Amino acid sequence: MKMRSSALRSAVKAILYPLYERRLVRALDFSQTPHHVGVILDGNRRWAKANPDQMGGTSPARGHRAGAAKIIEFLGWCEEAKVKVVTIWLLSNDNFKRSPEEIDALLTIIGETVDGLKATGRWNIKSVGSLELLPEWLRDKLKESRSDDPGAIEVNVAIGYGGRREIVDSVKRYMVDAKEHGLTLDQAAEELSTEKIANFLYTAGQPDPELLIRTSGEQRLGGFLLWQSAQSEFYFCEAYWPDFRRVDFLRALRAYSLRHRRFGA
Repeated sequence: MKMRSSALRSAVKAILYPLYERRLVRALDFSQTPHHVGVILDGNRRWAKANPDQMGGTSPARGHRAGAAKIIEFLGWCEEAKVKVVTIWLLSNDNFKRSPEEIDALLTIIGETVDGLKATGRWNIKSVGSLELLPEWLRDKLKESRSDDPGAIEVNVAIGYGGRREIVDSVKRYMVDAKEHGLTLDQAAEELSTEKIANFLYTAGQPDPELLIRTSGEQRLGGFLLWQSAQSEFYFCEAYWPDFRRVDFLRALRAYSLRHRRFGA
């Protein structure tokens, strides 16, 4: 009886969701789409526990693979919505505290994900994060994946990323640059400004994100784009990342379009 009821609900959703999606699309003004969308891909491990395979498997690696498979689909939705820059948080520097077995599996999946993104030939891929934390093979892969198609979406893959670390790295780069230009410490301190720091962020040259999305129901950023998100709008979705649907993305865009952005005024 439960299986029949579940099948009926699935059938109803299969009919209604496409209609709902079309309604959302008609209501959206894509000229007002955020230029830069950041996404915290959260909930992969919990998804695996909630959705065991036929053998009862609930390994984190299975969840991470399911999450990786969602990324290309999501970027396609961003293309349709005319988004220009997407930053996806694949691995934080804090994640390295997990077991070596899980980290090794996760890094392998990330490498495969980068290969998959590159193979599409559709997007400009840029790594953002502390590359020195990554194994050499992955650093090399990320460097080889860089591309520069003026008409393509900029896809920042945040790997080994932490917002506080980014700010520290930015200040260090500024100080090195100031020294190379012959400035004293006092002169460098005098000239330091928010604009100067922004010029040395991982995302330098890109617009700050107008919209940040986090899946899995958690309502915190965890240091994601800490500097850049000062004026961002936040959208928190209950779905685990592997279950994130186009209709969820459209809802996020609708919520963004309905907010009056005052920028502190």
